[in-house]
Amino acid sequence: MLGVIGGTVFFKKKLFDKFRDFPVNTKFGTAMVKKNDKIAFLPRHGMLNDTPPHKVNHRANILGLKQLGVRKVIGINSCGSLKKEIEPGKIIVPDDYLCLGKPETLFDMQIEHITPSLSQAMRIKLIESAKKLGIELADGGVYMQTPGPRLETKAEVRMFSQFADVIGMTMASEATLCQEMGMEYGAICSVDNFAHGLSESVPSHSQIVEMASRNADKIWQIAEEIAKE
Repeated sequence: MLGVIGGTVFFKKKLFDKFRDFPVNTKFGTAMVKKNDKIAFLPRHGMLNDTPPHKVNHRANILGLKQLGVRKVIGINSCGSLKKEIEPGKIIVPDDYLCLGKPETLFDMQIEHITPSLSQAMRIKLIESAKKLGIELADGGVYMQTPGPRLETKAEVRMFSQFADVIGMTMASEATLCQEMGMEYGAICSVDNFAHGLSESVPSHSQIVEMASRNADKIWQIAEEIAKE
């Protein structure tokens, strides 16, 4: 079974008519999943889209997917562009990430060290599936995670842009926890806005969601293609 983590923008697409709701109890809390025979979809912001990014229970989510038998995960992430040449509307498959806050871990009471990275095998699957479907995306880039819920200051964007290409609030936590659990995690990012200071206007939350919705169908097609394997 393929695990897919995404925003509730996908609920608007009516993709889950043949899925059933499946709560998974873990020692960190309950993960709410929609699943069929091939895909376990986990809405990171909750079934009602009422969980802000800084309150997402990543540990329950990842452990819940693990308990369902998921070994491969696609994280679908809405992000902002840190570079003027990376315009909103683009889709990126990053190859690395930065997280300068306190990293999430499932190892509270034991000494465990991983070398965090994104799964190259999953990256290849995402890229090859997109090519097969005729969907254009960018291969590579660095994702920067900030805690949220606020967006970044202009000064922060200037600094972060020296080291990363896109910015968001969730992907690095998911990627790290998946690796701790021995799960392959590949990310696909929808670039939905320019970061603060890169354009004349500051995007609203509703505008970011609207842009994410434009790429949702394409990204779901890629996930379904991988789930066929």
